[in-house]
Amino acid sequence: MRYSREHKQETHDRIVKKASVRLREKGAHGIGVADLMKEAGLTHGGFYAHFDSREALVIEAFGYAMDRSMEHWRKITGETSPEKRLALIAEAYLSVLHRDNPGHGCSIPALGAEIARESPKTRKAFAGKLDEMIEMMTDYIPNVPRKAARKQAIATLATMAGTMLLARIAGSSELSDEVLKAGKDSALEGAKREPKAAAAKKAKLS
Repeated sequence: MRYSREHKQETHDRIVKKASVRLREKGAHGIGVADLMKEAGLTHGGFYAHFDSREALVIEAFGYAMDRSMEHWRKITGETSPEKRLALIAEAYLSVLHRDNPGHGCSIPALGAEIARESPKTRKAFAGKLDEMIEMMTDYIPNVPRKAARKQAIATLATMAGTMLLARIAGSSELSDEVLKAGKDSALEGAKREPKAAAAKKAKLS
């Protein structure tokens, strides 16, 4: 039986979506192709009709996950003034809800350490999405020279992702809550801090 191009694309998208959740939950090598296909309601044999390799699925699945994270950020900041957007993202990111639901959260703390040991092709794809995320956060730092804003965005994202990773290592514990609070305080301080260049320019004009 031959399926339409639309049906094949819908099936492909369903596999990617399911894989993006399971890979974030269990790690890049924590679940096999057969199990992923079964969860998507398909047979193992149908995998190669959609992907050239397991690596191709991993790349597409974490790309989907990163896109969903950025889409979520746009949604929660849509009606917020520009200067408050980065702080709002940090507040939502460093939450107990995000910590306890890795399958529907950011790919960086969920898969970053594993991706760093993957093939150059996989790392390049991940780096491309990481750069998109940094650029988006940079856009949320108004009235600051682009270079300084990007530096601040990188520092804030690194604080957020590192905090989430440590909080998950500690599990749902008092230590984990302590890590989340400390990281959130630091990220919020960084998100609200005015870069030296901008402050100097303002002082000069006053």
